[in-house]
Amino acid sequence: MKEFSGKKSVITPEGVFIIGTYDENGIPNAMNAAWGQQSDYGEITLFLGKHKTTENIKKTRAFTVAMATKDTVVISDYFGVETGSKVNKIEKAGVHVHKAAHVNAPIIEEYPLTLECELKSWDDATGILVGTIVTSQADDSILTDGKVDLDKMQPIMFDAATSTYRVIGPVVGKAFHDGLQLKG
Repeated sequence: MKEFSGKKSVITPEGVFIIGTYDENGIPNAMNAAWGQQSDYGEITLFLGKHKTTENIKKTRAFTVAMATKDTVVISDYFGVETGSKVNKIEKAGVHVHKAAHVNAPIIEEYPLTLECELKSWDDATGILVGTIVTSQADDSILTDGKVDLDKMQPIMFDAATSTYRVIGPVVGKAFHDGLQLKG
């Protein structure tokens, strides 16, 4: 068995979250964040450093979170390798945006699933951002029987061990069901 220490540890899966915001002038911005999770029903927690995006969120108290997909790998990676402090990433990436219906943040139309969020809390010392999910917007192309179908969506994850993106795979079991066979 091989030992990995400290910063070389692999924790998986790591989501690929695209955070959309407006600045004080209404100019849209986006960043790629891998460290995040659903932290409660109707709540998302992201672990971020200081970015133009976090400054925007503190000012507007709103943001969107789009789930990166196989079809959006290039623009998703671009949103992570460029800084919004130096360039208009939305314009440079050539994506299309419209204002979210319920919060003051942009929806990037190239992403088929987007959460509209309000700022619940932000901690400057730790970089922990907690958002209340107001609503979700899902494109019809990823729905089956009115539910998000991950096989159609093809969400990606960040593989920290190889610095690559991977498609999340097929269903292998049923939650809250399969383990019941071992219950006494």
